[in-house]
Amino acid sequence: MGGVLKDHKAAPPGHCLTRKLLTRSLYALFLLGILHICLFPRRPLQAHIPSIIATGTGTGTDTGTTTTTTVAAATDDCDYSVGQWVRAAAGPQYNGSSCATIKDGQNCMAHGRPDAGYLYWRWQPQGCSLPPFDAVAFLHLLRDRHVAFVGDSMARNQLDDGEEGKFRRWRFPSHNATVSVFWSPFLVEGVEKSAAAGLDHNELFLDEVDRRWAAELGSIHWVVLSVGHWFLHPAVYYDKRGGAVLGCHYCPNLNHTEVGFFGVYQRAFRTALAAATGGSARNVVVATFSPAHFEGEWDKAGACPKTEPYSPGEKPLQWMDMELRRLQLEEAAAAGAAPLDVTAMAGMRPDGHPGPYMRAFPFAGGATERVQNDCVHWCLPGPVDAWNEILLQLVRRRSLAVGGGGR
Repeated sequence: MGGVLKDHKAAPPGHCLTRKLLTRSLYALFLLGILHICLFPRRPLQAHIPSIIATGTGTGTDTGTTTTTTVAAATDDCDYSVGQWVRAAAGPQYNGSSCATIKDGQNCMAHGRPDAGYLYWRWQPQGCSLPPFDAVAFLHLLRDRHVAFVGDSMARNQLDDGEEGKFRRWRFPSHNATVSVFWSPFLVEGVEKSAAAGLDHNELFLDEVDRRWAAELGSIHWVVLSVGHWFLHPAVYYDKRGGAVLGCHYCPNLNHTEVGFFGVYQRAFRTALAAATGGSARNVVVATFSPAHFEGEWDKAGACPKTEPYSPGEKPLQWMDMELRRLQLEEAAAAGAAPLDVTAMAGMRPDGHPGPYMRAFPFAGGATERVQNDCVHWCLPGPVDAWNEILLQLVRRRSLAVGGGGR
């Protein structure tokens, strides 16, 4: 998350957790490094969640004494969702080519992307400021807290560790802080489509929250929900408790009613938010839908060749993107959750995706044929780092409001 986030005791090189603290929706067709950390080797905390115990030094040493950290603050009433991308001479706070644990698919620099202009833009909210990410301040705000990122590959793009693990956990003993990532592409209970299992559509149970993450809510103080692209795939929807089929999306070979995915998307968030808020003091953040930028069909060599952001108003958001965002904001407001409204700012960055550099050196040897592009996820470093700058301010606001960072 903005720069290199390190715990204050020691960390051997080669284990860097990029700053997108806060999934691989391109499996079938994901934000943001919140932490960019050097970490000790992993050892399991729980049977299904590998963990990393970070006990390293960054710029100082943890002596056991209490220090005071001041978080650079933006304007408290700032609407971070409205603004523009402005050139930044300084560039990002971390170097993607030297961090071995950025996930390969998002490591555009190491994969040979020839242009570097996409690295030199910062998000400037209208009428207020957004300070750079401060990793030390973020850990200070998370002292004695557990933050969980729940969602699809866009959630993991915001908290990238370079590995394929879908359930992982990191601990920072010097701050007694914990960070987890939970793979949950629907937020509710579901069965993912699988060619190996002969299932060509997803199955969602809209009245049941996904227990893989909800079962641990008792220990979680901050939860960031981020899903979207998996809802665009063919699916059948169920009411588990009633045993009824509610309909489907794109299931021409099944005898079910076509209901689309907008209402389903909203209901999934409603179910998840009911579980996440649960009448407690838990802090819940909803990261809004992040648009793709394919020019052409994603599965037919569609590409994202732009090398600069759109200016405000240059490329209006697609209706689908706006509607998914609207439904998320509506449910977040009803549940008292904080919106991490990134849809517009993400929509202005067609230049920030891996494109063909989702693979290393795709045009090596003079190859010129069209290759598969990733125009959904984000390069690291890249635009998604701004998500975490905003998240830091959301955590800061809550900390000031309740005198200690929430529950």
